[in-house]
Amino acid sequence: MDLTRYVDELQHQLATAAAAGGEEARELASRMTAPLDAAVRLVLLEALSTAANEITADLAPGSVDVRLRGRDPEFVVTPAPAPAFEAPEPAAAEPVRPTVLDPDDVSTSRTTLRLPDQLKSQAEAAAAREGVSVNTWLVRAVAAALAPAAPSRAAARNSSTSGRLTGWVR
Repeated sequence: MDLTRYVDELQHQLATAAAAGGEEARELASRMTAPLDAAVRLVLLEALSTAANEITADLAPGSVDVRLRGRDPEFVVTPAPAPAFEAPEPAAAEPVRPTVLDPDDVSTSRTTLRLPDQLKSQAEAAAAREGVSVNTWLVRAVAAALAPAAPSRAAARNSSTSGRLTGWVR
């Protein structure tokens, strides 16, 4: 962003105001414009920085930064990261009963699924690796996520001891 036009405009406005005060005021304004250049640029940078901070507060977790390149500021916008997909946890009060898929059931339902572009690309790549359609891949992924987890060996071993646990805790 080139600040020169804003600084020049302020100097022009100062000269115009001084012209109304006579020759002495014009000379004074002329002598003040050079030292004012740096001060005006500094005030403009402070205003831009304050504006960027206010915008960042509204964009959080994204941000807007003001950086200097030579004498001119530039804005750097960092968008918020795409939200990571997190599966909701089932309610603790009532256990979820797994649904067993009937292989003979051919009825289907249409669902619109909106995915971030990056996640969609990853799903398409995974489906291509397995040689199936994205729809088939997604159906398998949902079914796997909803399938009851296989019990671990330790859980299977302890379930035969009528609820009694033994061992050492450190």
